[in-house]
Amino acid sequence: MPEGDTVARQCRILDDALAGAVLTTCDLRVPRAATADLTGWRVAEVRPRGKHLLLRLTPPVPGPPPMTLHNHLMMDGIWHVDGKALRSSDTSAGPRSPDTIRILLEARREDGRERRAIAYDVKQVQLLRTADEEQLLGSLGPDLLDATWDEDPSLRERAITNLAAEPERPIGLAMLDQHVLAGIGNIYRSELCFLRRLHPAAPVAAETDLGALVDLARRLLVLNQDREVRVTTGGMLGRDGNLWVYGRGGKQCRRCRTRIERGELAEPRLEGTEARVLWFCPRCQAGPRCPPPAPPRRGRRR
Repeated sequence: MPEGDTVARQCRILDDALAGAVLTTCDLRVPRAATADLTGWRVAEVRPRGKHLLLRLTPPVPGPPPMTLHNHLMMDGIWHVDGKALRSSDTSAGPRSPDTIRILLEARREDGRERRAIAYDVKQVQLLRTADEEQLLGSLGPDLLDATWDEDPSLRERAITNLAAEPERPIGLAMLDQHVLAGIGNIYRSELCFLRRLHPAAPVAAETDLGALVDLARRLLVLNQDREVRVTTGGMLGRDGNLWVYGRGGKQCRRCRTRIERGELAEPRLEGTEARVLWFCPRCQAGPRCPPPAPPRRGRRR
């Protein structure tokens, strides 16, 4: 699933392409919004909220309230602008089947240029009044890429308070909970735990400085929001040295040469929740062991 920095970058590209443009085509291929006709509406802006994308629209005539076209990339979603994928590092960024189109927008800018934006495989597509965004997303934790973060210290304090609320919860699960703080995904979860020398299954209370953890998480997302290739090591380790532990199971730890281990961590209180794979150094991140990942299921393909 894309992390907050990837979503922010996609929103910025979409905003550059569509902000101020008037929709000439709006095809929403989901049952709850399929009959909506937004032709003539103007794209005011495209903004992220954690891992959610918000396309805010203003009506062509006075009367109707401004609307927001909300969507979430989840695991497979991707936007293309003028035929170009917005996640160039994604191995599935090439052409997709038309059957997977969920949003198709065509718009004319003030300079007369036509732009086309297509969302493939996005989820949670819904059209709502912009004034009602908080009803949909108000339960999210503070967004680590919120543009007002530096001016509003309450965002940082709320993130710290949310983390500290459940001191016995595994920290690797708390960081992924978007209701605690928004924007961290599996890559940053693994990398942050390594950088803070925390085992992902250790309780939140094992982190003695939650403020430092939150600050580091924000710094990494901010540094990477303009990059197509994510880097958490400082970019000093060569071509294949962008990450410390994520995806490096069986390889040597860049710090101590111990073999990186791969495990799984699930939320026991949420029945049916799938375990997420993670990576860690058993020496640099001493702590409770994670169960090994389940073997892949074998069976006849359907």
